[in-house]
Amino acid sequence: MRVRIALVAGALLAAAVAPLAHAEGADSLSIDGHGTVASDGTVSLSGTYRCIDDSAGPVFVSATLVQGDHSAGIGGTQAVCDGRDHTWVNTSVVKEPAYQAGAAQVRAHLMQLTTGEMGLPTPAFLASENSGVELS
Repeated sequence: MRVRIALVAGALLAAAVAPLAHAEGADSLSIDGHGTVASDGTVSLSGTYRCIDDSAGPVFVSATLVQGDHSAGIGGTQAVCDGRDHTWVNTSVVKEPAYQAGAAQVRAHLMQLTTGEMGLPTPAFLASENSGVELS
């Protein structure tokens, strides 16, 4: 009887913990629906990320802003990989091409730099997102 109770209790505990492990066990990335562009060309983009493990190398959030024919990398934020949600904000001064208030696209990546076969850093993409934003 005790064995059956222990087995049932173990099964119930495993069933209760499994969804939590799954929810906490994935790298993720999001982009806020708005960004800013200042008169001096400073562009700021933001969003949230979650990463689980940075033991193989540092993890960064990179962002590329696309508006019309113009495309530019907007900063890079080093990530804290502790399984929790964090905010990222990337800012860069972009003089040419100059961005304007209005609709744009952002491509963001959660990227880990690992050591490749030749000892050089190699990017590994943990999560990617492509989203429309409104610059103001």
